[in-house]
Amino acid sequence: MAEGSLIFISGGVRSGKSSFAERTAAELAKKTDGKLHYIASGKAYDPEMEARIQRHQDDREESGLSWTTWEQPSALEEISGSFNYQDIILFDCLTTLLNNELFRAEDGWKNRGFQDKLSSDILRAISEFRQRCRSLIVVSNEVLNEPIGENELVFAYAKILGTLHRNIIEMADEAYLVEAGIPIQMKGEPA
Repeated sequence: MAEGSLIFISGGVRSGKSSFAERTAAELAKKTDGKLHYIASGKAYDPEMEARIQRHQDDREESGLSWTTWEQPSALEEISGSFNYQDIILFDCLTTLLNNELFRAEDGWKNRGFQDKLSSDILRAISEFRQRCRSLIVVSNEVLNEPIGENELVFAYAKILGTLHRNIIEMADEAYLVEAGIPIQMKGEPA
């Protein structure tokens, strides 16, 4: 079986990347009669995050499309076997998953072996999703344009995220950066 397409979408906070990703997934589903899946890595730790999660849920509900939602704040690989070649998968988002994994590990994130294994596990899960679906859309935040400072955890997070971005873009068929609601194609043929 051929692997599905991989689309990487990144942008700053509230740049419109999630809306663009949802529209992209919906268009792919309409073209291919695919089934829509949304893998949500967000956890409602505070009222602002709770409101953002609710807004995304409302947007999918109002789209009129049938989305199957998977709440998966960590251990992405646990659900990789749940999909088939008719599926269009939208994973939102990589930065939140990485954050959840690092905090779940308590002080384990300080170990270089842990960091490498975490990165490898995430990339393996993304590859497994891609092998089982028609299209996989991965959303992530661009957080590496700001000064990191002296915080060791923030530095480790940025290093892992940068490595993940490079590896996923290398694997991707298409890559977009969304700025102020405008998607800028960085890789792939224009649609």
